[in-house]
Amino acid sequence: MIDDRKEKLRCPLSPVSFLNVGISGGYWGRRVETVRTVTIPLEYEMNRKTGALASYQWESERDKDRPWRIWVGDVGKWTEAAAYCLGVRPDRKLAELAEHAVHEVIRGQKPDGYLYCNVTAPARRWTNLRDLHELYDVGHAIEGAVAYYQATGKRDFLDTMCRCADLLEANFGDGPGKQRGYDGHPEVELALVKLYRSTGERRYLDLAKFFVDERGRQPHYFDQEAAARGEDPKNSWTHRFSPGAPHLCFQAHRPVRQQDEAVGHAVRALYLYSGMADVAVETGDEELLAACQRLWMSAVHRRMYVIGGVGSSSHGEAFTCDYDLPNETAYAETCANIALVFFAHRMLQIKADSEYADVMERALYNGVLSGLSLDGRTFFYANHLTAYPKGGNAASDHVAPARQEWFGCACCPPNIARVISGIGQFVYSTSSDGLYVHLYMGGRVKCQVGGTQVTLKQETDYPWKGKVHFTLDPESPARFDLALRIPGWCRRPNLRVNGKVTSVAAILRSGYACVRRDWAKGDEVELTLPMPVERVEAHPSVRANCGRVALQRGPLVYCLEEVDNGPDLADLFLPRTSRLTVEYRKRLLGGVAVIRGKGFRRSRAGWKDQLYRSTRSRPKAVGILAIPYALWANRGTGEMVVWVRGG
Repeated sequence: MIDDRKEKLRCPLSPVSFLNVGISGGYWGRRVETVRTVTIPLEYEMNRKTGALASYQWESERDKDRPWRIWVGDVGKWTEAAAYCLGVRPDRKLAELAEHAVHEVIRGQKPDGYLYCNVTAPARRWTNLRDLHELYDVGHAIEGAVAYYQATGKRDFLDTMCRCADLLEANFGDGPGKQRGYDGHPEVELALVKLYRSTGERRYLDLAKFFVDERGRQPHYFDQEAAARGEDPKNSWTHRFSPGAPHLCFQAHRPVRQQDEAVGHAVRALYLYSGMADVAVETGDEELLAACQRLWMSAVHRRMYVIGGVGSSSHGEAFTCDYDLPNETAYAETCANIALVFFAHRMLQIKADSEYADVMERALYNGVLSGLSLDGRTFFYANHLTAYPKGGNAASDHVAPARQEWFGCACCPPNIARVISGIGQFVYSTSSDGLYVHLYMGGRVKCQVGGTQVTLKQETDYPWKGKVHFTLDPESPARFDLALRIPGWCRRPNLRVNGKVTSVAAILRSGYACVRRDWAKGDEVELTLPMPVERVEAHPSVRANCGRVALQRGPLVYCLEEVDNGPDLADLFLPRTSRLTVEYRKRLLGGVAVIRGKGFRRSRAGWKDQLYRSTRSRPKAVGILAIPYALWANRGTGEMVVWVRGG
């Protein structure tokens, strides 16, 4: 049980609910609308065709065609995505699809509350937590149920998941007769905290804390359960996969409070870190929070790609070691990049520091959005930073240099749908006497700030332009902070309040320009964030990028594609002296700001059938055109590079 003497951590911020945030027009408005009208219906149909929707009614474990073990979680994520749309905009057809999906889940629940598609015999329940994702699936279903209840007010799905959580609470824990186990794929921890916050039922928080605390303790639970199944733990696939550290993949190699490096399966890691942060907040656990801060430093400062992607190795979809960030073999799974957003958002509420919001923005605009095509119909599982389709990158559907229609393990499609449809929940937070703006996108928010109802309208062409205009409408004049994030990439921000220039430096606190004044209806604020093109260098220890630069403008990382620059992109050289200009092209990729410049590549003259020669090739001047990384592979399959040779 949780020590009731510990108070909840005093977090400065609370996120504004997606129900109170409207996103309209502009860059994100279009993506949200595409997900609502195209991606979510498409995913529903794929869930129907593959059998995922009916997987809850599975009755036999013998059939070779039995459901894939994470289908329950996929339907939960899909329901969450649909709920975010329904919560801000009525949609009869989508509501019908969501209602059907919810009732398929409810119909499949066993009388005692058990809910999982791949284990039907009661004697086999929770006998292979390492591999079967029983609690992971429950976690995603819980998240879907909470969002659905918030959006519609209907309790049937929420009650279903409460019964499921009650069953888990009755069977797991450190009490007499209970299993001291935890899932091989963390996720249920953060979901149980969401369920606790939605219902007020303390037992769910207790269980989340147990799962966090129990992970990694000796003797290793996964070895014990393997022995109970009649298997030799030393001959398991985990020992072959990671000799010497077989539990690294599951984040069970050490108790979480002793961990200080981001290792193992990246999605598992960041879901766990998110759950740890939630438990730390609710229980006042400073030691657990300190572990989160150490793991943040490891993941973000030494093991994150410039696109906000994590998990550099396809072998285990995993973190490797400091500064090991290969480009051509990069994995950076879409789900891992999404999990980084979740972790960053949680840490941001605990400490109002723009570093967390900067990482959240970097991942959202680059490593997350790249996972979905512009038309909303195809998906990336892995996100390379270099693509050579003629033989460089692996050609499986998970690491293909072209987006795929679906996957056998289809965790990424519903995950990106729920992030984009629920983007509003990441934009604003409130403090006791302030409104914080973390992300810039058109729309409005309604929320309570220091006891006053405040409406804030945001107008912007961000990320193409750096000007953001705010109009305030408090229900009555009120004094509070309007805290605007000054991104780490912005060098010379400009701020005007009702037309009067305000010094950003004088009011900057932890990366936020905090304007404190008596606000009244019609007050206006204009924030200008200049967006020059910058050449970004990697740390000298990132061997893959020595002598190379990446182009970034505002929050967007850019890349070069073969369709614009011809083949053999690795041969391009961008001099430091080359002038880089920005040009907005309305008809390209739905409207996009491109970067143009001049570079060099070797002349191909005289090579013919030679593979090597001692004669030096002459440099040839060429034009270079770069597009935002998130938009690559929308015009066919071809080469792509992020890091270009240059000074």
